[in-house]
Amino acid sequence: MTDKGVVRGTQLSDYDYDLPGELVASYPTERRDQSKLLVVSKSGKTQRHLMFRDLVSLFRSGDVLVVNETKVIPSRLMGRKSTGARCEVLLLKPWVESRISSLSDASLDEAESFSEAKVWEALVRPGKKLKIGQIVQVGDDLRVEILDILPGGNRLVRLISEDTPGKALEKHGRMPLPPYLNREEEPLDRDRYQTVYSKKLGSVAAPTAGLHFTPGLLDEIDLKGVQRVPITLNVGVGTFRPVGAELASHRMHTESYSVPVRTAEVVNKAKSEGRRIWAVGTTVVRALESAEKGGVVRPGPGETDLFIRPPQACIMIDGLITNFHLPRSTLMMLVASFCGYETLRRAYGEAIKKRYRFYSYGDAMAIE
Repeated sequence: MTDKGVVRGTQLSDYDYDLPGELVASYPTERRDQSKLLVVSKSGKTQRHLMFRDLVSLFRSGDVLVVNETKVIPSRLMGRKSTGARCEVLLLKPWVESRISSLSDASLDEAESFSEAKVWEALVRPGKKLKIGQIVQVGDDLRVEILDILPGGNRLVRLISEDTPGKALEKHGRMPLPPYLNREEEPLDRDRYQTVYSKKLGSVAAPTAGLHFTPGLLDEIDLKGVQRVPITLNVGVGTFRPVGAELASHRMHTESYSVPVRTAEVVNKAKSEGRRIWAVGTTVVRALESAEKGGVVRPGPGETDLFIRPPQACIMIDGLITNFHLPRSTLMMLVASFCGYETLRRAYGEAIKKRYRFYSYGDAMAIE
């Protein structure tokens, strides 16, 4: 509580912090598992400094590790208008996916494939200059037509190419790196801005907590008797946006997710037996909490605009692996809901003091 009786962690200003610019990681470590790992107890009283490759030591046989299998789309298209002026189109999601909640029997796999979708919702730049009917020339074999202006200013666009949309994006698209990296895509990003277990195209940002895992580390975790199961949550561009209003009035962006039947069965059985559920990243937490009904996870697809923040608690998880997030971000608030606001502040203070690297390509934290 503050002097005015306001609960700490419930105000937007509670999530401000000063970060030296040199602690923003512009590039990943040479090896994925060479990142630092700050291990924190939920009480906040215990902190340990490990390397990410030591993560396996935190697990017990019978634990469940839930990962997000989403794959980042090379969705950033750079082109020119007919006048020669430069412009940019950032594809967000196939237009059919925006209607997935009305498809009662649909799943993310059954909806129109991301690699086959020709019509997309997109952000464009400069927004005022790209009007309905205009064409953006991305390459000799790829054009983008502006079909409509959606509420909020996003565009409905069509990809025009003799190639399949998937091949055209693979050839011409760039990885949508976070703006705070302050650099253009480089060849290494095609590999390192994806998790090693990514399978299902759909995101415009990586589930960054998973970027630290290597195949070898996953093998070690499996050998320890940890059950590893997937969900899919397609990360939207809203993940980069800091909260601009007080928490009570903030409207969360919507993201599509899917929980496989086996994942729900494994998680629910472990929960009923008192075994621990570990989430790799805030996207996993958001999917599991969105799918929770009456204390159990329900399988299937869905869309979520769930805003997890103090004093709300996380019901389905017992451990969280996460990166260090932007000030005033909903991701920080979700972590505070799990571990407690004061624990979060102490952990961030310790990470800055010990020169941890922050944000998407930065170091990690494990909360037990």
